[in-house]
Amino acid sequence: ELNREIAATLLQDVGFEVTEAGDGAQAVELIKHAAPDTYAAILMDIQMPVMDGYTATRQIRQLEDPALANIPIIAVSANAFEEDKVASRAAGMNGHLAKPLNTDMIIRAISQALQQN
Repeated sequence: ELNREIAATLLQDVGFEVTEAGDGAQAVELIKHAAPDTYAAILMDIQMPVMDGYTATRQIRQLEDPALANIPIIAVSANAFEEDKVASRAAGMNGHLAKPLNTDMIIRAISQALQQN
C-alpha cells in the first residue's frame, strides 16, 4: 500500500492522472470495464494480495478488446535480478522497475513502453 501511494504521488506531482487498485483482481476489473483510451499505462506490482501481478497481467492480455489487452504494463518489484525481468516479460509485461522508485525511472519506463506499443 505504501509503495502504491508513493508511486501515485510521484506521478501526480508531475501531472499524471492516477487510478489505484488495491490488488491484482481489482486492476483486472478496472481495465476490463474501462473505455479503450482511459489508461495509457499500468504500473503493476508483482506481489499483491488476492491476485499477483503476473496473473493480473496474463488476464489483461487475454481481454477481447485489443486496445485494453495491449495497454503497456510495467512490473514493479523489490527484485531486480535478470530472472525477475524475464518472468515479467514472460507474463506479458513491457518493462520492469525495481523499488525504490523515483520519478525519472517511472517516466522513462512509461515512455519506452509507449514507444514499443
